[in-house]
Amino acid sequence: MTSLALPSLTFAAAPSPLFLGIDGFESAPRLWLLLIIPVLIAAYLIVLRRKTHQGMRYTNTTIMGAVMGSQSQWLRHVTVALGLLSLIALTFAWAQPLGVEKVPRERATVVVVIDISLSMTATDVSPTRLDAAKAEAKDFIADLPDGYNVSIVSLSGNPAVRLPPMDDRAAAERAIDVLEPQESSAIGTAITTALAALDQAPLGEDETPAPGMIVFLSDGENTNPQSPLQAAQQAAEREVPIYTIAFGTDNGYVDLDGTRAPVPPDQDLLRQISEITGGEMYPADNAGQLKEAYTSIQSEVGYEEENKEVTATVAGIGLIFALVAAVGAVMLGARFR
Repeated sequence: MTSLALPSLTFAAAPSPLFLGIDGFESAPRLWLLLIIPVLIAAYLIVLRRKTHQGMRYTNTTIMGAVMGSQSQWLRHVTVALGLLSLIALTFAWAQPLGVEKVPRERATVVVVIDISLSMTATDVSPTRLDAAKAEAKDFIADLPDGYNVSIVSLSGNPAVRLPPMDDRAAAERAIDVLEPQESSAIGTAITTALAALDQAPLGEDETPAPGMIVFLSDGENTNPQSPLQAAQQAAEREVPIYTIAFGTDNGYVDLDGTRAPVPPDQDLLRQISEITGGEMYPADNAGQLKEAYTSIQSEVGYEEENKEVTATVAGIGLIFALVAAVGAVMLGARFR
């Protein structure tokens, strides 16, 4: 999530950390013990060669078979290989590996910007662009972790913070329900208004602001001279990604004062806003695509990467190799009885 990685945000939907691999060692000098592995391999090959030469002394292979038993060569090789893998894994564990995990983050602020300009009354997205945006915005907010702050900003000719950042989901729904169409669309001002809303979020225990992101639901029509791209650059400087959902189709229209006016979405503008800030633009020609877009956003902002010692995990892998090697050794021993 093209990757949409937002390392400063997460969703509580993740039940547990996800182990991604080893990214260094706490006691790396202990890895020098691995130098014994090629020595052991060389010793094993030498022993095999000597046993082969000794076997050539027996001209009567029937007698040799009766004495030696039908020992399986592949079983012996596999047992030795598993023993070596066990030693490698246990050496890694002794060096205290640091694993890369994806873990939940406890707090964040999400500003949902909803376009309420007249172009959002077009019916090319059923029942209207605005109604679909409001419904899906409420679904999206309902899926957020309870501790996340949510702010609602309306986009029109006069963007405004309709709900300051808070974790009251019922208040967020009420703020969305009362939104009504208004004239004009100042996208640049809406972005700066959303950034101002982030500044209203409560600070954490360490007096630092929570990580934030902006979800922008609009058809991209801009009727204000303030540059949306300059406002997007301000968001980028603050490391606030903007994810845009582009509503409407090229056939969309509205009837104003008896005149039918086409209102195709400006996906290029919305895409540029997202690219500048490190977000992503999703087209939403219908409600189904919009739900897919929200699913992608949720899955991609779900975790952040963190280093954590995973000695026990690696030691467990080594133990598994050792147990399987032990079973092989027992089977080999039974053949000599």
